[in-house]
Amino acid sequence: MEQLTAGQKLDAAFEKLGQEKTISFELDLDTDERSLKALDALSDPEPGEEIPDEAVGLLSGAKVSFTMQSKKPIDESGEEDYVGMAMKVSIEDGDVVEYRVIGDDVYVRTDTAALGEAMGMPVPSAKDLPPEAGALKKVLEGAWVTFDAEAMEETASGLGEEPSPEPTLDAKTQKKLLAAVRSTIAREVEFKTAEGKDGSEHVTATAPFRTLMTELLGEIRPLAKSLPPGMELPTEKDLKDAPNAEVTADFTLNDGKLTEVYVDLAKLAESAKVKKLGLKLRLGEGQTVKAPADATELDVEELLGGFGAAMMGEEGFGEEGFGEEEF
Repeated sequence: MEQLTAGQKLDAAFEKLGQEKTISFELDLDTDERSLKALDALSDPEPGEEIPDEAVGLLSGAKVSFTMQSKKPIDESGEEDYVGMAMKVSIEDGDVVEYRVIGDDVYVRTDTAALGEAMGMPVPSAKDLPPEAGALKKVLEGAWVTFDAEAMEETASGLGEEPSPEPTLDAKTQKKLLAAVRSTIAREVEFKTAEGKDGSEHVTATAPFRTLMTELLGEIRPLAKSLPPGMELPTEKDLKDAPNAEVTADFTLNDGKLTEVYVDLAKLAESAKVKKLGLKLRLGEGQTVKAPADATELDVEELLGGFGAAMMGEEGFGEEGFGEEEF
């Protein structure tokens, strides 16, 4: 009875979420530097190819925020129904990348200095660029810039870089995939409920990783011919060495509404040195995606020309320029 009740509560929470027209959520990797380095060591990197300290610091403190805004409920929306999308990547020192799409207009802002420092890569300042770089200077100054997505595609097409169509699933295949996922979860996942300290309710879903993935792919494999090109499914041989440790996802519900999901991945590392490794997703009130008031409009051809000018050898970034290894 508890298994049925917990699953029903989770189903109802996702159905309620799907009826929203705007969804905002934040995703972060819940880990620490020691666990990340231990995880990297498990891959047995070549000497000198270990994960840099700067990248460890970036990953352990990074957060990614998303917002999707549609004219229809999210679970009824197609690509043409979305009127706004936004993404922001933040680290402990502040926001490093922000991206918004409203209709055909794309808005981008990047803190190139902070991003370069976090990644351990040299990044030029705007003053180091030649006059021919034009609008690219605005990008390096961290200002909001905007361009027309359709114009960008047309320019890329004119350069012989025709963009590939986005892989899509037809409605019939989507329903079959959803049925396959639900069937597998009902068989292989154990659900439990518990009361939280703040009046919230927690639904935990636990399953052995390799068994769950093997069963799920077994259900999906008959649909492989209906999947878009490039969506290759792992084979049973690929999954043979995957860990079969039990993975638990903790779903937090408030008044039946999904507010947080936490997935503990530490056991999949199969190493006592990886003590903290999880994914945390927090859902909040949907935010309206707005265009920045101070965005500078970019001419796509001018921007591409600026990149070309900036990459010129002798007219590169400053007097010293970049060596081949740094570039």
